[in-house]
Amino acid sequence: MRYRRANVPGATYFFTVNLQDRKSQLLIENIDILRTAFRTVQQRYPFKIIAMVVMPEHLHAIWELPQGDVDFSLRWSLIKAAFSKALPKQENISTSRQQKRERGIWQRRFWEHMIRDDDDLEKHVAYLHFNPVKHGYVNQASAWPYSSLHKFIEKGLLDTSWGDNASSLDLPGYE
Repeated sequence: MRYRRANVPGATYFFTVNLQDRKSQLLIENIDILRTAFRTVQQRYPFKIIAMVVMPEHLHAIWELPQGDVDFSLRWSLIKAAFSKALPKQENISTSRQQKRERGIWQRRFWEHMIRDDDDLEKHVAYLHFNPVKHGYVNQASAWPYSSLHKFIEKGLLDTSWGDNASSLDLPGYE
């Protein structure tokens, strides 16, 4: 089956990528392996990470692809594979996944949204950075260690108190 995806060369995209086990803590328990997988893929297939948050069982990322490049699917496939290969085999693997030589760590699909303009980008960056508060992991967005929010604060783009008042944020309604 071919999924309809936005394929605009050099565009900016918001992604949600989930683990198969939505109760897992695998991503934060293996954050260094995940970071290595990203760096390895970025070296071979460049892309700019504008913002990102890693939750225990899913992550959100905003990427800008190089001009003339639309292949975010390849990058996600390689990141998932590199992360999975670096982990010991402990998960249950369905027959269907075994036949496709999959580990069963990640959900097969991911969700993507092409960023339309600066306002859309700002809303998605806010959504991504507020996600740990939304899911109840922390009371303040800056308390979550696996977020690009810290880089935004270091650069003076946001204050450490950013996100303390959710009602003041204009967030898209994604899960």
